[in-house]
Amino acid sequence: MSTFREILADSPPAAEQRLLTGIREQLPRRTASRAGSIHDEQIHALVQQLFFRHEVGTVRHVGFAGVEASAPTSALCLDVAQALAEEDRYDVGLIDAYPDSAPLQAQLQIASPSRAEANWPIAPRLWIVPRQSWLPDGGGHRITDQNLSRLRDVTAEFEFSILWCAPVSWLTASIGRACDGLVLVLTANKTRRLVAAQVKDQLAKAQVPLLGTVLAERRFPVPQGLYRSL
Repeated sequence: MSTFREILADSPPAAEQRLLTGIREQLPRRTASRAGSIHDEQIHALVQQLFFRHEVGTVRHVGFAGVEASAPTSALCLDVAQALAEEDRYDVGLIDAYPDSAPLQAQLQIASPSRAEANWPIAPRLWIVPRQSWLPDGGGHRITDQNLSRLRDVTAEFEFSILWCAPVSWLTASIGRACDGLVLVLTANKTRRLVAAQVKDQLAKAQVPLLGTVLAERRFPVPQGLYRSL
């Protein structure tokens, strides 16, 4: 497994950028139970590192933002939110914080009720929160301080909340300051080291806590026949 230092070629502060987990790795086709167990282990490790193993402070409300627009952030957010809810001790909100996209429920192919502006449960102790709950007029690039204040109120309704954010921009930075921080989603064989470093610097200048990174779409260099024997 890589480290953040290998990608950015410098050492981050101990309280920041201290997790890099390979997620949604494209394994050769094999039994569903084997594929599910590997992926579930990765998600569980990410949840433990992000929410329950911090040396200082408490992390409860986290945004996930890709470096590239193609990063699979919506599915990752759902996986993390489900893992938290399955602890069966916490109420978890999966929050649409990506104003310029199709709604999160559409991205995830989750049926929505007739009043799509209200939260609704999608699993035990897990609610999906549409963007209309904090951004009534759609907002787009015109998010106000009042909108961000409402977003903070929405996250506070849950013991943990996962915010699906747009690729890193000034808008994402504003949302990052409205929660405990951001996790960057890097894409294997696509995110360039220089670009990742520039994004890290931009977030630091914007005073957005960077909680860590996730490496998506990493491929295992193992022949398909070997997986069949595992």
